[in-house]
Amino acid sequence: MGGLGLIMDLSIIIVNWNTSELLNQCLNSIYHNSSYYSMEAIVVDNGSSDNSISMIENQFPLVILIKNDRNQGFARANNQGLSIAKGRYFMLLNSDTIVLPGAFDKLIQTADSHPELGVLGPQILNMDGSVQKSWASFPSFFSELIGRNLRIRKPVVSFPSAYEVDWITGACMLVRARTIAEVGLLDDGYFMYSEETDWCLRIKNKGWKIWYLSNAEIYHLGGGSAKRTSLLQLSLLYQNKIRYFNKFYGPTQARLLRYGLALAYFLGLMRRLLLINFTDREEYMDRIRVQYKLIWCLLQNKYPEVQG
Repeated sequence: MGGLGLIMDLSIIIVNWNTSELLNQCLNSIYHNSSYYSMEAIVVDNGSSDNSISMIENQFPLVILIKNDRNQGFARANNQGLSIAKGRYFMLLNSDTIVLPGAFDKLIQTADSHPELGVLGPQILNMDGSVQKSWASFPSFFSELIGRNLRIRKPVVSFPSAYEVDWITGACMLVRARTIAEVGLLDDGYFMYSEETDWCLRIKNKGWKIWYLSNAEIYHLGGGSAKRTSLLQLSLLYQNKIRYFNKFYGPTQARLLRYGLALAYFLGLMRRLLLINFTDREEYMDRIRVQYKLIWCLLQNKYPEVQG
């Protein structure tokens, strides 16, 4: 983190993997929105095969560009950006977001006036204006087993548009530089998924507050780099959930969760087999095959490797 030699207000870190058009849209929204605060944008490209690199170099010469020769994963790539960032605040921002006017200023103003805040997240909107639920309570064994996040938020009495939450999504997350200096970077043992939950838990355990701010808004298209439908994406999702449980709750809970998830998917598979959709049989059978392979991965605790 530049040895905490902080020379500006905000460092924005964007990890990109083959999302050139979305990234262009995101960077335009950053640079076309005037802000009272000084900022830098750092893009970490994870070995994209599209025209992301040339697009950045030709259209956004102010962007600090880190070029990886392969996909390093979300956490490790963000850590590369965080390690050279010079802001008082760091922001993790997805490439498939559009920043709305005033969002950055509202987040920084709120953080400046509340030094107890370690993390602050904006309200995230779908493109139709509906709200994405970008906050949640820390996962429990049963919430993971049923696949439903508890979304408890506690209104901040002294600040009507703010809510105290357990964790917020890494799609847009403002983090104080001093907080990171105390807590450390993201755990890059997570390739993708669960890394922001892990980070927020470590931050909370050090006594910092985490707020969700409803009057600062961004759009999030969702899934620009990844869709949770393939065996690889589902395997990464659950492999990292199990890793999180092993880290914070111990191997017994992690093992029980792994077997519980396998059982839940087995019951879902039986239901699909009994209710085969003959109108779109090929797609339906593809989903059944993915579920079957995922169950086997969970039972064996062996998962597909990410190809760089």
